[in-house]
Amino acid sequence: LEMEKSTAYRLVNSLRLRGYVRQEKETRKYFNGFRLFEMGSNVVKDIELKKLALPFLQELSQRTKEAVNLAIRDGKDVVYLDRIESGATIKVDLHVGKRMPMYCTGLGKALLAFMPAEEVEALLSGEVFKSFTPNTHKDLPSLMRDLERIRQRGYAFDDEELDQSVRCLAAPIRDYTRRIVGAISVSGPTMRVSNERIQSELTPLVLESARELSTRLGFPG
Repeated sequence: LEMEKSTAYRLVNSLRLRGYVRQEKETRKYFNGFRLFEMGSNVVKDIELKKLALPFLQELSQRTKEAVNLAIRDGKDVVYLDRIESGATIKVDLHVGKRMPMYCTGLGKALLAFMPAEEVEALLSGEVFKSFTPNTHKDLPSLMRDLERIRQRGYAFDDEELDQSVRCLAAPIRDYTRRIVGAISVSGPTMRVSNERIQSELTPLVLESARELSTRLGFPG
């Protein structure tokens, strides 16, 4: 690396103290630490979730004829892990790997709602709530009230909060430890995703898909 030995030592020592590398006592050589294994395992878990979720996404897409999304939380953001596009002409401009704020998306709010309130407050206490549309939450107290409603009914609703003329309905996914590991959603333009359709058709289907996928991941119910 053409780096001074003293500089290299400080960097490696910092990595050692945090568990990313370890040093063998006899040879004094450094090796990969368990934190790197942990990081790699988290990536593998996300890939496994995507693989297990695909049949459920496909079925939900076929039944609703709308775009279906799978997402996970990464820090303050929601990251789209997989997506099946709608066959309709009018589509929502999203793609796999896209990163969005959690406070203005159905998927993000579904992930936040079932975290302890104090964790949500600590996570978003310094967040600047950008107004993507007139319906976007303006501050943390407004979001917290919405999250309470989501906890009570079991699903999240994005009513044109990220994009005008787009609605999204999302539900959390749990694994065998009862931990929230992701969320699944249906999204589409308001002309097709009406409030009436959300209540009569989409809500039961999204909740059913989230429940079945959670069961597949070992969630006892």
